[in-house]
Amino acid sequence: MMLSDVMEDYLKTIYQLQREGDDRIRTSEIATELDVTSPTVTSMLEKLEERGLVDREKYRGVTLTEEGKTVALEVVRHHRLLEAYLTEHLDYDWSEVHEEADRLEHHISEDFEARVAAALDDPDVDPHGSPIPGADLEPPTASDAESVTQFEEGDVVVVEEVADHDPEVLSYLADHGVEPGVELEILEIAPFGMITAQAIGADGPVSLPADVARHVRVASPSGVEH
Repeated sequence: MMLSDVMEDYLKTIYQLQREGDDRIRTSEIATELDVTSPTVTSMLEKLEERGLVDREKYRGVTLTEEGKTVALEVVRHHRLLEAYLTEHLDYDWSEVHEEADRLEHHISEDFEARVAAALDDPDVDPHGSPIPGADLEPPTASDAESVTQFEEGDVVVVEEVADHDPEVLSYLADHGVEPGVELEILEIAPFGMITAQAIGADGPVSLPADVARHVRVASPSGVEH
């Protein structure tokens, strides 16, 4: 099935929004994520529905069909393998790879994908901690990680994943030691949502506005309930 780059971007976006917890995704959510108007989204969803890639219900949003999910998983696999390759073999910073991978993900062959995966020894996650779908295009196993906003003052958590969308945010987090695998102590949660945390081993605390904090996914250290 030949799809445009834009169609694949929509399917990838719906997949990622569904992964964050909602079964059906509203037009407004897609519009916000892709920075387009709601009528533009509606028009594209109609095309995707005609091709059997999404299921739409009026006033309830959309969900991916099995075929749509397979396409989305392939694009996600390409994207995250490319991010890993760019950081490990071409010395890109983790804050630089998202846009490069966005440009390349639609245009690599299955052979190129396989060679990249082999060169990386088939990694499970990309540089931001996001799971990489396997070559069988089965959805990755769900993680126990939650947004750091779900924890409380005094909790110590382990960073598992950081959303890769905003280079400035990634650079800011890296400067303060907030990367996958790092332990983070939550020092303060302000009434308006600002979280102050300390990465273990970092020089000083980091301030996480609510819109940034919700994209930092963490888990309790093994065996510890929060």
